[in-house]
Amino acid sequence: MIEQDTVKLLRECDSGVKMGVSSICDVLEYVHENSLRSLLTESKKHHEALGTEIREHLDRLGDDGKDPSPMVETMSRMKTDMKLVLHESDHTIADLMTDGCNMGVKSLSRYLNQYAAADEFSKDIAKRLISIEETLGADMRAYL
Repeated sequence: MIEQDTVKLLRECDSGVKMGVSSICDVLEYVHENSLRSLLTESKKHHEALGTEIREHLDRLGDDGKDPSPMVETMSRMKTDMKLVLHESDHTIADLMTDGCNMGVKSLSRYLNQYAAADEFSKDIAKRLISIEETLGADMRAYL
């Protein structure tokens, strides 16, 4: 049970990291303020570093990881594109990123509870990813 929950939790973290990186990449070209660009770029680096760690652990467990749902990615990209077409601004980007961070924290917290038998290393990864998302969400408040 421990290994099963460990793999499942790491898969969800893998998917979450990929979604976070994708979302940041989707908005970076629209950012006007350098300070916002720096915050997003730094968060992207944190996501990517944690993603590498997750995939290394999944490799050791003989698992390929998990990509975000194509439907979720498509819907996210459509929402981003529509909002930015209507109002391209750092405020809009901060609003989109805040929503994404909140959804990430909510989902990851649910998975952390759902896969309670996961090993402590995997739980720590999930908690670190939640922290990255919470920090980015808080940082976005200055741009709302």
